[in-house]
Amino acid sequence: MTPYPYRPSDTFIAHSYPAFIHGGPQVKLDPSAFVADPELIKALEKHSTQISCDSDHVLFNQGDHPKGLFILDKGEITITMASPTGEQLMSIEAHAGSLLGLPGLIGNEPYTLTAIARKGARLSFVPRDEFTSLMRSEPMLALKMVQVIAAELRSARHALSNR
Repeated sequence: MTPYPYRPSDTFIAHSYPAFIHGGPQVKLDPSAFVADPELIKALEKHSTQISCDSDHVLFNQGDHPKGLFILDKGEITITMASPTGEQLMSIEAHAGSLLGLPGLIGNEPYTLTAIARKGARLSFVPRDEFTSLMRSEPMLALKMVQVIAAELRSARHALSNR
């Protein structure tokens, strides 16, 4: 994997946990941290386009600007994070119901992870504009989004504290 153009502002981990970026064993995140409430998924899918993968497909790369939100409906997605030198720091398999790309989309910052959908995966994609409109029109859904991000953050902190 080619290292992405690293800028310290790209990820909270670089600021909060410098030892994470500078080596050590891979961090093990709980993949369930990416899984959203079924009510939230149902609402998002009303504004989405279906994607079926006939082969492995890169959804987004670490460092890319977010174009929307991906929801894993079925199948497998591998989520990875690389250091600025290209060393793999993390790799997990996402579960069905996972929201992918949410922190980058909400923060309007480059993705801090790479997501690769495996052959046979089925996803839903919510474009940025649809996502923004939905969050403005339904504040309770926005709160559910914050809960997913909070779960991701707790999982990352827990994983780092257990290294």
